[in-house]
Amino acid sequence: MRSVIAIVVTVGTSSPVLALTQGEIEAKLRAAGYSQIQEVPSGKIKTYRAIKEGTERSLIVDSTGHIKEIR
Repeated sequence: MRSVIAIVVTVGTSSPVLALTQGEIEAKLRAAGYSQIQEVPSGKIKTYRAIKEGTERSLIVDSTGHIKEIR
């Protein structure tokens, strides 16, 4: 029996293959404890406003789903 190994190499962080849908992003934010999620139009970068622990927060979500709070 022969095994096949596939290796995928991506260059850069904005590969469309890794891009999450709006629904996937919102689900990821909810799972991280955010509510009242609103996308803020900002061009190519996905930015959001959401509530966590009673405080409104501004967020950036990259194409891999990494969430970063911005102040």
